[in-house]
Amino acid sequence: MNFYLSAVDDQLRNESDAPSIGIILCKGKNEIIVEYALRDSAKPMGVAEYRLSAALPQPLQTELPTEAELAREFPLMSLVKLRIEIEREIRLLMANQTDSERPTALGAMLVELQRLGLASQSADQLQDALYAMNRAAHGLDVAPADASQATRVAASFLAELQIIRNGQSS
Repeated sequence: MNFYLSAVDDQLRNESDAPSIGIILCKGKNEIIVEYALRDSAKPMGVAEYRLSAALPQPLQTELPTEAELAREFPLMSLVKLRIEIEREIRLLMANQTDSERPTALGAMLVELQRLGLASQSADQLQDALYAMNRAAHGLDVAPADASQATRVAASFLAELQIIRNGQSS
């Protein structure tokens, strides 16, 4: 930390700026490790404990949009979320299947899944739904009927992938 603070102070800090402050976020606090880590540091540093709260503070609750407001404003977000979950599930499924470089595009990953014999029954249907999913991910309009159909297909495909992957790990 001392190295980074010194570099920032030397390279980025203006004469009118106060000295930089370093912050390290950790999951836990071990007093012995902190003591040894900071013992010879010449820069002022503090150590504090923090807790995450599941409850949103009242002032923020009134300033942030509700789930319903977001759904009205961004009706295709669930389709984008499904697309991300499918990509994540495919990556997990293919993680130990191939030594070759894995494709990064969803369409190419579907082809690779089929090549490996891991594709679920609805992979062909997902290829059709992928058009609507990609449009939604790029902020383009998708007809409500197409979005609804793509959501049904994507949710079914995701469930099948999870069953396949869970069967592999058993």
